[in-house]
Amino acid sequence: MAASIPQFGSTIDPVRVSSQQLVALAHAGESLPLQAMRARAAQSGLYLSAFRGRGMEFDEARPYQPGDDVRTLDWKVTARTGRAHTKQFREERERPVLLWLDLRRPMFFATRGCFKAVIASHAAALLGWSASAHRDRLGGLIFSETDHKELKPQRGKTGVLRFIQTLCRHPAWQATQKSDDAIPLSNSMLRLMNVAHPGSLIFLLSDFRGFDQRTEQHLGQIARHNDVVMIHISDPLEAELPPPGHYRFSDDNNTRTLNTEDQPTREQYQQRFQQHAQALQHYCKKHRVFYLPLLTNDNIVNRLQTGLGLKKYK
Repeated sequence: MAASIPQFGSTIDPVRVSSQQLVALAHAGESLPLQAMRARAAQSGLYLSAFRGRGMEFDEARPYQPGDDVRTLDWKVTARTGRAHTKQFREERERPVLLWLDLRRPMFFATRGCFKAVIASHAAALLGWSASAHRDRLGGLIFSETDHKELKPQRGKTGVLRFIQTLCRHPAWQATQKSDDAIPLSNSMLRLMNVAHPGSLIFLLSDFRGFDQRTEQHLGQIARHNDVVMIHISDPLEAELPPPGHYRFSDDNNTRTLNTEDQPTREQYQQRFQQHAQALQHYCKKHRVFYLPLLTNDNIVNRLQTGLGLKKYK
């Protein structure tokens, strides 16, 4: 059964994506608040508000004037000249935006709305179109257990269309992969660390299964020099089991029965997900990463608009 997505005005396939549908998100993507994240000033190209990066690059130093922000003092020039100087910045019009998109097998799951992989793909397309509208360069890393596609940042609609094409053609959608020799999540994060240039805006779209200590270390390195948004995608069933009873479920190959009548089991299940989400939030707070939860049955546009419009994570 197709899932109705009100913000797109049409029905979409809940288990796969198409380039036509992702291209059609261009207008909706322009409404996302990348502009709202920018400085509250007449100039464009400045990222502030939700993220700490100013999105500007150093231009020159000039003598300090009353009213200048003391945090922008250029101490090296001040020491050399004996007179206070302040740094001047010019807007960075083509900031790299990277989309790190998880297409591992656990992402192909949902009990409501669409597969986590479909939700992640639509969110990534929206963010890509927003980046294009705001004259940023779009790149990305799309990965599964066995395949890793890397796209260097490219400006304009060409960069978004290239990302969409690579995403829709990724082998993960063929549902033939086996995870016996799966690439750990930390490897994909390491590759991101190696390609992310300082000053980038990075969106991580995943359920973050396998988020271990090594993954944390790599992400910590990335967050030191970039603005990072962690979009944690989950299905409502992952947070809480359905009412007590016996439920049959299938992965197209095997069918099993789930018994949810045991109360201690229900509580342990719920606690396990809460611990996972709380650990991610704690990590984000520690490393100044912006945390945004997204459910498989959420209105994606509304969730991104309100979530990314928030003030800096506290």
